[in-house]
Amino acid sequence: MASVFGTVAVGLGAFGAHALKSLLESTGRDHTYELAVRYNFFHALALLGTAALMDKFPALKTVAWLFSSGILVFSGSLYVLALTNQSAWGAVTPIGGLLLIVGWIYMGWIAVRSGKS
Repeated sequence: MASVFGTVAVGLGAFGAHALKSLLESTGRDHTYELAVRYNFFHALALLGTAALMDKFPALKTVAWLFSSGILVFSGSLYVLALTNQSAWGAVTPIGGLLLIVGWIYMGWIAVRSGKS
């Protein structure tokens, strides 16, 4: 999943910087699109790290699902918002952000819990 999300981030980032640049600038959604790519890529890397530690900490599987869902909902809604300029998609974005936040909190909880055992 990390490789898929990383590939999507690089591909959509390049596509946005070149093929979609004039569209995104004309609607004023270039920053929205860049934010989607940034969070997509950062969390693809976080997902890679999570996967690398999953054998030692099986509970990280839940974190991986939270990150994956968060990327899809957060970045996905921002991509759609940027491309359609339909602001209703902005209402979906916080749900994805919440999934990402819960993933990070749960990861921290796993780390704290494992340090006590």
